[in-house]
Amino acid sequence: MKFVRKSISLLTTTAVLLLIALVSSPSPSTKAQAPDPQQPEVQQLKKRLNQLEQTVEELKAQLKAVEDASKKPQVATAEKVGAPADKVAPVATVPVTTAPEITPNAGGGQTSGESTFSVYGFAMFDAGYQVKQADPKWFDTVRPVKLPAFKDQFAPNGNFFESVRQTRFGVKSSTPTKYGDLKTIFEFELFGTGGDAGQTTFRLRHAYGELGPVGAGQNWSTFVDPDVFPNTNEYWGPNGIAWFRNVQFRWMPLKGKNSVTIALERPGASADLGQAADRIELTGVKPRFPVPDLTGNIRFDRSWGHFQASGVLRHMKWEDTVADAFDLSGSATGAGVGLTSNLNLSKKDIVKLSFVYGHGIENYMNDAPVDVGIARTFSSNPRVPIKGVPLPVTGVMAYLDHTWNKRFISSLGYSMLNFTNSYGETASAFHRGHYASGNVLFYPVDNVMIGGEVIWGRRNNWLDGFHSDDVHVQFSFKYNFKREFKVNQ
Repeated sequence: MKFVRKSISLLTTTAVLLLIALVSSPSPSTKAQAPDPQQPEVQQLKKRLNQLEQTVEELKAQLKAVEDASKKPQVATAEKVGAPADKVAPVATVPVTTAPEITPNAGGGQTSGESTFSVYGFAMFDAGYQVKQADPKWFDTVRPVKLPAFKDQFAPNGNFFESVRQTRFGVKSSTPTKYGDLKTIFEFELFGTGGDAGQTTFRLRHAYGELGPVGAGQNWSTFVDPDVFPNTNEYWGPNGIAWFRNVQFRWMPLKGKNSVTIALERPGASADLGQAADRIELTGVKPRFPVPDLTGNIRFDRSWGHFQASGVLRHMKWEDTVADAFDLSGSATGAGVGLTSNLNLSKKDIVKLSFVYGHGIENYMNDAPVDVGIARTFSSNPRVPIKGVPLPVTGVMAYLDHTWNKRFISSLGYSMLNFTNSYGETASAFHRGHYASGNVLFYPVDNVMIGGEVIWGRRNNWLDGFHSDDVHVQFSFKYNFKREFKVNQ
């Protein structure tokens, strides 16, 4: 702009000089009358006029170039407060753009948008009192299958507990590609299970990647509806729902408000030898899973909530590896369906419902015992005295999540799991479990929760009429964190 101001000033001066030269020049009639004694001076003025006209043309060209340049994106500048107009302090900026930059990728396609990387999780402290008794490896949970199968199995009653095992950490990423968004998740917690039951140790929750319609890794089974879990503090939660993270390969041909997901999942199962547990012939019987489990769901999301229908089909085998008088090899087919829904009764009330029924699908349930039981064959063939059968299971759950106001929420509900036993099982085998809980959760500030909860569980045996109860009073403190980073592609 400084250059433009100088150019305009020079053009003005040139115009004045041209006007003077024209006024000073003699008229044609005067030239014809007599020789002008000032002829040399006139020639000099004409020569100077030609030079000025040439200068004017050059200045016009320069002015046009400056105007053209001013139409292009400019580097922003900022003036210091109180400084003269010609004392401009430049600041580093990027050129103004109206759309994300598009860069060809190695495959010849194009990507656009932003990549995101998120770090999230929470630190959680639980403290409470166990009124009665349960398996000490599960001291900070209420699991009906882990309650006593006979009187004082885990005596004495009454134990205080503290735990940080619910603490969780995870990372997520999302990157746009020509095939769709590439999404990954890696997450773990400190709640030991299996051989680490009762310990505070690292436990993998998710290790999964997804690109467009396909995904692979460990994630929620497609037979599970993660959104139906109620807002409870006790870690294990309702026993009558499908709740399982599994290694899988999934295909999602339809996404959005209406979605379809199909997966091939890692197989697995457990068996109850029951009355035949002490038979030495069974020591050589080994499980075999020749094909993956087939799972899938159809889901509908609407303003009133959502509905999901899920299914699972699996094949289990066991082989007698000992060459003796008995042939205890066999196989079983497991299958099940799940119906789940969240209903938005109002802005403050959400009802969460689940119903599951199947044979030999206990591996997918949140708190069930075994998939296969022992049954007598009553066969005339002495080589096959017993056989394995898939055990039927039914699970239900109904919970209400209520928001009192911005700082207080509650969750209240009941769940039940019913197990159809085989006649080869013992009289004290698990038959039915009940679970109920209620809480009040307080959020004094964002990302901080303080809550109190009461949880009740009951176990019913199959034939001997025995049942056992447990009650936990639990207080929890939870501190959430999350940080998201964005990277332009």
